[in-house]
Amino acid sequence: MVPLTDPVNTAVGGMGGHLLRRSIHLGMCAIPWAVYVHGGRAADLLGLADVAQVVSAFVLLVVLAEALRLRFGITVFGQREYEATQVSALAWGAVAIGVVLLALPEAKFGAPLILSLAFGDPLLGELRRAGRSPKTVFVTGTVVLLMVWVGCVVWLGTPWLLAVVLPPLCVAAEWPRLRWIDDNATMLLLPLMAVMLLSPWL
Repeated sequence: MVPLTDPVNTAVGGMGGHLLRRSIHLGMCAIPWAVYVHGGRAADLLGLADVAQVVSAFVLLVVLAEALRLRFGITVFGQREYEATQVSALAWGAVAIGVVLLALPEAKFGAPLILSLAFGDPLLGELRRAGRSPKTVFVTGTVVLLMVWVGCVVWLGTPWLLAVVLPPLCVAAEWPRLRWIDDNATMLLLPLMAVMLLSPWL
């Protein structure tokens, strides 16, 4: 990622584009429901073998579309100006979500990770935009994601150990500002490794 700047000023479309990005993030909360609950039906409708093929096909289409977008240097409403020459946050997020869904076919493991990205990334970004201190951002983000994970414990049967360990890790995974990978990916892929390492003991 580029150095942190005002996300409104760097978004195509200004405040409208910024709000669209936030809305897309929040809309990601529907993905676990769509895939884990209705993925089998989607596979049948598309004539595919299973949910994994649906997810894989979607991610491959995203990768193809992103390659074409980069080839022509296109930015669309809501994207950052610098995304004309590097892989977009949306593409990174889509690929990382696809990896989570393929690696964790059980909702109790995959859903809280995706929900952490859907709610956590916009929250952390807006707290920074409001000028909150790094400590406040970290603590607030951890508390909110803890509620997300506890909710998944109650409704999906997510193991308690993950609900304790993963919220601060998800927040910490958003922290690095790297040009070659977006935090939409690090917020999923780093915690995913932790889930896969811990799950055999649960």
